[in-house]
Amino acid sequence: MNKATVSLDSLNDAELDVLERNIAGKYMHMVPWGVVVWGIGNLIAWLAVWPLVLMGIIPLWLGFILATLNVALSYLPSHEAQHNIIASKGQPLRWLNELVGHLSTIPLVLPYRVLRYTHYEHHSHTNDPQLDPDFNNHANSGWHFLWKSIMNRQPGSSRSKAYPETLKRTGNEHMILDAIIYQGVYLVIMFTLAWAGYAIEAALLWWLPKQIATTYIAYYLSWAPHHPGKEQGRYTDTRGFKSRLGNLLSMGMQYHIIHHLYPRIPLSLTPAAYRELKPILQRRACNL
Repeated sequence: MNKATVSLDSLNDAELDVLERNIAGKYMHMVPWGVVVWGIGNLIAWLAVWPLVLMGIIPLWLGFILATLNVALSYLPSHEAQHNIIASKGQPLRWLNELVGHLSTIPLVLPYRVLRYTHYEHHSHTNDPQLDPDFNNHANSGWHFLWKSIMNRQPGSSRSKAYPETLKRTGNEHMILDAIIYQGVYLVIMFTLAWAGYAIEAALLWWLPKQIATTYIAYYLSWAPHHPGKEQGRYTDTRGFKSRLGNLLSMGMQYHIIHHLYPRIPLSLTPAAYRELKPILQRRACNL
């Protein structure tokens, strides 16, 4: 037993809470400028792929790879904005927080307001089969998740109903219109491109990258950090895990437990916060 463990064992619950919050506080209240550049720059890069391919400057296969990377990288900047990490209400940079939130998820065809308010419900009711809007991402294994991810995108699936039902339950039914507009514009663009003779380009620069990215994002942000998803409670509903792809390619989600405990800590600082908080989380019997 090391000195840190002995020291923690001497603290009562109230003292441990104070220590934990003081440590977490060191990693909050700073603007993650990297995320701002990431969110806006990634959208610009994805938009640039289209003329590069359509004008024959780069081959379609390369455009497909680049577009897939862009779409897969488009969610996390919005996720930071959803939690007001760039700036809270009333702060001078609030406009930038909202700009990043709205712009970054355009490639995913997901409206910011819908994501924000359903995500808050996920945090409030993690792993609750009735109230967690992301509960239908739970699966028995990675392969089972892959199958469910495909089935979740079929018409009439429980997943397709989860967000609208959550918005209705929380009094945000009017935000469903955001999703209808997004999907409508997306379909108009796709049909227009197909009619103009660019059906293959539309499929490989948007439709297929969107499908791949949706599965990839849901795997690392939803399934992996909450598996097996049977526990509810502040210190038990999320776990730490080791990805074979490492922290970078797993989108930083190895330390997602820190995000659920302290959502205002920027993604880039969760590894450092995890390392410093780990003895306390072990004391609390977290699944690390």
